[in-house]
Amino acid sequence: MRFKNISSIKEIVDDYDTFLIDQWGVMHNGTVGYIKAKKCIEYLYNKNKNLIIISNSSKRKKSSSDRLPKIGFEPNFFKEIMTSGEMVWNEINKSNINNKKEKKCFHIYDATKEDGLTFRKGLKNIIYTDKISDADFILACTPYAKSKPIDYIPLLKSALEKKLTMYCANPDFETVENSKNEKIFCMGMISSLYQQIGGETVILGKPEIDIYIESTKCIKLNKSRTIAIGDSIFHDIKGANNFNIDSILIKSGIHRELFNVNNLSFEKLIQNHQIFPNYLMNELSL
Repeated sequence: MRFKNISSIKEIVDDYDTFLIDQWGVMHNGTVGYIKAKKCIEYLYNKNKNLIIISNSSKRKKSSSDRLPKIGFEPNFFKEIMTSGEMVWNEINKSNINNKKEKKCFHIYDATKEDGLTFRKGLKNIIYTDKISDADFILACTPYAKSKPIDYIPLLKSALEKKLTMYCANPDFETVENSKNEKIFCMGMISSLYQQIGGETVILGKPEIDIYIESTKCIKLNKSRTIAIGDSIFHDIKGANNFNIDSILIKSGIHRELFNVNNLSFEKLIQNHQIFPNYLMNELSL
């Protein structure tokens, strides 16, 4: 498969009715919305396109929706806003709501972030414990402050001994820290480590198709006229491939170091992993 470089969404706008859009690295940098992305999304909305946000954020969907105006986006432009955090919250709540006995949860989250404890709100029949030895399952939202992946090895070994299931609210491996422009790891990396040593994980965000199915229930979906836009090969593009829809990879996002003059590093990577976008764009723009 050969991808095509495009510089404007206008080049393909008539070929698609539905646009599944990633947030971080496509719409904003975590703090500020990209000006060109704002104009592009407004243009697509005025063209009566179905706009849906699909994000691997560990936040609930309401939290993500409430945040959009603060970074310059109109929530009403989107038919749906779905996060992996929302998917995992619903799955845990569904599995625990009819339990006669409360289950104990070991919750991994960054206490310095605004959505740490608020994720727990509304979950039924759960007791939270600080001891992995007492837990019945793990809820992995965000890495502990100032931690490194290697710090989690003892915890994961203990979890494996107890055969605990890990619910991963953010399947991304890494993201870019906006103030220093440096990569930082996400819970997807810890979940992957747990899988590698034999642990059971539940992932409902990208690249799994569950989040695509859920987020498109609000429309009459025609996959041949649907395209995903994201900056992660292993989540946005692989997810689009899994869901059998077209995709655009944003080059200025998490993989920007791959793109030299001839895109050789990028081409080698996608060939090795057999993950293919249909289009490349420097940034989401008109």
